[in-house]
Amino acid sequence: MIKICALASGSNGNCYYIGNEDEAIIIDAGISRRKILERMKSRGLNPAKVKAGFITHEHQDHYRGARVFGQKQGIPFYISEQTLNRSFYTMRPPHIETFTPGDKIQLGSITVHSFLKKHDAAEPCSFRVEIGNYNIGVFTDIGEPCDNVKSHLSLCDFLFLESNYDEALLATGRYPAYLKVRVAGENGHLSNVQAAELIENHAAEKLKTIFLSHISEDNNRADIALSAFEHLNNKYDIRLTSRYDATELFCLEDETIQLPL
Repeated sequence: MIKICALASGSNGNCYYIGNEDEAIIIDAGISRRKILERMKSRGLNPAKVKAGFITHEHQDHYRGARVFGQKQGIPFYISEQTLNRSFYTMRPPHIETFTPGDKIQLGSITVHSFLKKHDAAEPCSFRVEIGNYNIGVFTDIGEPCDNVKSHLSLCDFLFLESNYDEALLATGRYPAYLKVRVAGENGHLSNVQAAELIENHAAEKLKTIFLSHISEDNNRADIALSAFEHLNNKYDIRLTSRYDATELFCLEDETIQLPL
């Protein structure tokens, strides 16, 4: 049985769990070890099964918990060379494995495909995780979708996809002008509309479930994000992630999704 959960998703911290009965990984550790463990426990997940962590980029909402989690759990974190060089020294975990974007990393029965994307970071990466018969994508912090994003998206069965901002809320919101330009720029974030268009144009027929992720607290609302995907509801299972709590645990087995009763 394969288990998927967003332990945290938002600008205050990100962490995604993907695993099976024997082993698991986390992608990003942007919340504290205590919160990671609490949220794993709340979903019946065993921290001892986590064999490694992967960091998408050096921003603190993706990285701040890596040092303590890596040290206390005794696991390595996979970090690209440029991301490591740009990260705060005090946040670095004790056991680091560097990789080059584009590398395929094998951890037991889990294969992690890394690839570059556009974002305002040193060497921003996203990951497609191959586990069992499934491909699970964690695609957040994406500016203009590049060919790498489109190519890996076309292989995904399940997807954590950034749906960061509503264009009208961003334009009229409290952010200063320079930050609005940064968020909406080619190295910023995906809007609700951009995310939906990306799915319409590049998702595979086998894509089943989309978890709308990294939803801005200031420039978006859950109902607005869901409404941008409303026309796709007959084709995909569209769900929300949260910055404050773990999502419900998804358990995948024999091409079906089993949800908690």
